[in-house]
Amino acid sequence: MKSAVTTVVTSADAAGRFPTVSDIEAVKGSFDRAPARMEAAEKLAAGLDQVTADAVNAVYGKGVYDQAKKDKCARDINHYLRLINYCLVAGGTGPLDEWGIAGMREVIRAQQLPTAAYLEAFTHIRDRVCVPRDMSQQAAAEFKGLLDYLINALS
Repeated sequence: MKSAVTTVVTSADAAGRFPTVSDIEAVKGSFDRAPARMEAAEKLAAGLDQVTADAVNAVYGKGVYDQAKKDKCARDINHYLRLINYCLVAGGTGPLDEWGIAGMREVIRAQQLPTAAYLEAFTHIRDRVCVPRDMSQQAAAEFKGLLDYLINALS
């Protein structure tokens, strides 16, 4: 799984060198952001089902998408949010890359689910995060960064 540490070590190994000072500073930066990531992970875990329901209702409440696919979309959004939570804890995008992005586009297409609904839901979640109501500025930045990563990957 990719994390700041594994990314640095893998990159250095591939180049046949030891990690540089800038590599070590990148890892230190990841460690410095760990408290904000843990805060975001805790807040997300505490409200995961509500965040999912709010996003699905916002997207499917418009009447644009087939209501019969709403439950599958909710299931997948919840799954993606759990992966984002895992990314917050791990400090890297590995869980999303390995378990969420690589195969999910094909699953979404095979089940004829509207990719646009997912993108709208994740954008809704990102835009609804409120500082300081939901979490601190730093925690929100970590969470929103992963949502943006996912949105861009599914686009």
